[in-house]
Amino acid sequence: MKYILEMLKLQQELNDNTNGKGWERGTTKNGKVIDWNRCIYLEVAELIDSYPWKHWKNIDSTPNYENIKIEIVDIWHFVMSEALRVYKIENRGDIEKLANDIENLEEFKIFLKNSPQKIDNFYKEIEIIERLPKSIFCNKDILEIISNFFQVAQIALSYKELYKLYIGKNILNIFRQNHGYKSGEYIKVWRGKEDNVILQEILENNSNITPKKLYKTLKEKYPKE
Repeated sequence: MKYILEMLKLQQELNDNTNGKGWERGTTKNGKVIDWNRCIYLEVAELIDSYPWKHWKNIDSTPNYENIKIEIVDIWHFVMSEALRVYKIENRGDIEKLANDIENLEEFKIFLKNSPQKIDNFYKEIEIIERLPKSIFCNKDILEIISNFFQVAQIALSYKELYKLYIGKNILNIFRQNHGYKSGEYIKVWRGKEDNVILQEILENNSNITPKKLYKTLKEKYPKE
């Protein structure tokens, strides 16, 4: 189950295609500054907003765990991107070395063995989630940041779910780029549902769908106008 290496390779390919070769130096092919850490903590904020934490609003609501799963996968994209950047710039080793270092992390081994660990008191889940941006702001090493990510992932995902949703979101990101995401032409809401929700529905109804078939299905469902 070398999912980590496969996901890292796919993320490298996605970043190369979207941002241009050499994005690890900190800018896109168009000269835009890249800050993966900022991407991570802003996605963490979106993840926390999937919980009914606001004492003045939606008092009787429950956490939206389907959206929590998607937000965790979005964070994983950016965590991997930052790890790829660090290993490249700091000459720590190639992508296989990074995958091996991740697989040797204690938190990854725990994540690998356990089922999702939902906590009755969701405020405690938020506390776990908030460790991730704290590790960024405290300039912790990338491997510690990744360890904190796997603590977050345990809340809602198994290893296989993380892989399946990552592959799905990777294909969706490619689909978005091919349909005008950067230029603002892309339609994100498809007949009243966000594309992330459409993606989850496709994956739930087709557990063994291939990346090629997934892309084709997204194309078939995409609004023509």
